[in-house]
Amino acid sequence: MIKTLLERNMAWASGRVRADPKYFQKLASQQSPEYLWIGCSDSRVPANEIVGLDPGELFVHRNVANLAPPRDVNFLAVLQYSVQVLKVRHIIVCGHYGCGGVRAALDLERRGLIDHWLQPVADLAHRHEAHLSTITDFDTRVNIACEHNVRAQVEYVGRNPFVTDAWRRGQKLAVHGWIYSIRDGLLRNLEYTVARPKDVDELTKRPWFPDE
Repeated sequence: MIKTLLERNMAWASGRVRADPKYFQKLASQQSPEYLWIGCSDSRVPANEIVGLDPGELFVHRNVANLAPPRDVNFLAVLQYSVQVLKVRHIIVCGHYGCGGVRAALDLERRGLIDHWLQPVADLAHRHEAHLSTITDFDTRVNIACEHNVRAQVEYVGRNPFVTDAWRRGQKLAVHGWIYSIRDGLLRNLEYTVARPKDVDELTKRPWFPDE
């Protein structure tokens, strides 16, 4: 099985060279992505493929439940590098419906270390428990929580010092909130885009549910 992966890599590389003999030469010279993708580790959500971008065009950070933890060194290193060195113009926080991480945060079963990682999602769900508990279908409840989780991460990113400092310097940078449906392969813009501190403040004040 592992050998098959290596064989597929050879076929892929050969195909790239046939299409463009200088493809890898150009790719090796530099990367200049305009986008940072903060997405879920789910194997069914391949970042480059679903937005139709080639290697070198999308800087990618993935973890369980597409979180942007303000104290996670791994995430912070990616964010700093993408903003200060690569100078990306867009940060895309992308969740997906039916996310296993979000589901695990909502079902209250204990799983060990992953519970600590998912605590921000569990806390978010707890804050909105009065509304979420009225949704009787658990899958629907999970999907709404997936959307809310994207919004929360957009707010976290928008308040991160690496981002706010970039805005203060006049660097053009926008943070977007999207969600992906594995059922039809389509992305949906959740309209959580922020491009300045005022946008973050306004997003924070928006109701989470229509009747709030």
